[in-house]
Amino acid sequence: MNRSVVLIDAPTNLGLRPPVPGAVPGCAKLAGALRDQGLLARLGAREGGVVTPPRYDRGAWREGDGVFHAKAIGGYSVRLADRLQPLVAAGEFPVVLGGDCSILLGAALALRRLGRYGLAYLDGSADLRHPGNSTRIGAAAGEGLAQVTGRGQDDITDLEGLRPYVRDDDIWALGMRDYDDDLAELTELGIRHATTGRIRERGAQAVADEVLARLAAPELDGFWLHLDADVLDPEVMPAVDSPDPGGLTVAELRVLVTALARSPRCAGLHLTIYDPDLDPEGSGAVLLADLLTDCTGFAQP
Repeated sequence: MNRSVVLIDAPTNLGLRPPVPGAVPGCAKLAGALRDQGLLARLGAREGGVVTPPRYDRGAWREGDGVFHAKAIGGYSVRLADRLQPLVAAGEFPVVLGGDCSILLGAALALRRLGRYGLAYLDGSADLRHPGNSTRIGAAAGEGLAQVTGRGQDDITDLEGLRPYVRDDDIWALGMRDYDDDLAELTELGIRHATTGRIRERGAQAVADEVLARLAAPELDGFWLHLDADVLDPEVMPAVDSPDPGGLTVAELRVLVTALARSPRCAGLHLTIYDPDLDPEGSGAVLLADLLTDCTGFAQP
């Protein structure tokens, strides 16, 4: 790919519940762990810096209070969008290292400012929890797909009056487990999706071709690639907050990411949820750094 790559850190953990009482989620260390693998040089990327998140502090939040850290997440999303918008507008390719899945809000907001963009959502869960289907609203990272499609409280879903950031019809959700509770609602809403089982049945390349047929459509200005490490099976990627069985193999994910990230219509991507605190040997960082390097086509000789 003959595009300028910009590597940006978005090390927020504001969208996750504490792993244990009194602790904070370790996915804020994701960016550092992948940079320790030499990712900046391996991608031949320009340094895009860090969008520093607010401190993790849920304060007096209780169940029933809505999304915790909502004000902080909203403000952070605007700052991340401010960093990404000019890069995408200039035709550069941002690679954003999270962080939790709430960074999707910043990316989606940036693209919504620029036009109509699609979303390839590679995640082990549909993340469609919203007030219309759940009483357990709280963790933004588990509500990402709902929020970017305008479902949820206004201070998250309607930043700058731009709700929805992504239309239902402009999304492909990939890699959720075959037993995901939100599959029926995805179908009802017309959000295209393929579970792990469906991907395996049809073949990853055939699914990737179908995704690109929609996301490269002329009415779209491009699409963003959301990559959550928990889309992988915990046999190969256990260092995530929800290591649910039945995920993709590395080989299957490589096919999907390669096809999507190398499309000229892909505006950028981000990686989320890998938690170095759960990976003392660092094997997950090696796997993910190799994946980004090999699949994007930016690898340096």
